[in-house]
Amino acid sequence: MYMIGLIRVLTIKEEYKLNIHGKIIEKAFNELRVISRCIEDQPLGIYDETSEKIAIPKILKLIKEFEKMNVDAIVISCAADPGVEEGRRISKVPIIGAGSATASIALSYSSKVGVLKLTEEVPKVVKRILGPHLVAEEKPEGVKNSVHLMQEWGIKASIRALNKLLACGVDVIIAGCTGFSTINFKDIVKEITDTPFIDPVLASGTAAIGILKQIDRRGR
Repeated sequence: MYMIGLIRVLTIKEEYKLNIHGKIIEKAFNELRVISRCIEDQPLGIYDETSEKIAIPKILKLIKEFEKMNVDAIVISCAADPGVEEGRRISKVPIIGAGSATASIALSYSSKVGVLKLTEEVPKVVKRILGPHLVAEEKPEGVKNSVHLMQEWGIKASIRALNKLLACGVDVIIAGCTGFSTINFKDIVKEITDTPFIDPVLASGTAAIGILKQIDRRGR
């Protein structure tokens, strides 16, 4: 059994909502147990460069707290991978970013990837990893943050954006925001298309279990 510390980059007061991403991982991977924490004073989460810059010191603080709890790995549940590089410089615990995990898994499936994004630009880490294999991107009209995404109109806008991506002939679609995991958009996609949809929270769990098993093989 491995213990994962999961950082939500959206300030959440309700315990059930805070633990949604952790429960997704635990349901998919019975060898993982997840402890979730969220950053403070960012009710709209990370949605642009300014909000990301403000969030990074808060993320690093949680990384240090998780390290003291002796977790086996830390997941930063955001497709922009905020604080991942900085965190790796201060921690010996494996730190997994949802964005890099999602992009890497997509490339293991196909070289024609579409991104369903939430920000104006595809997260930099996702764009860097995909490179020329990023062939299409779409953003739900009017949706500017994960709070909008949770509204009925935000879900409908996301479906319209999904259909535009499908029309581009992509072989696999990735979610450019973990908010799509929160609303279980993966199941909505299954009702529309057979095209694989890579959920960033599940991708994070996949990366975590894979890395930890590799470490064990080296005699962790």
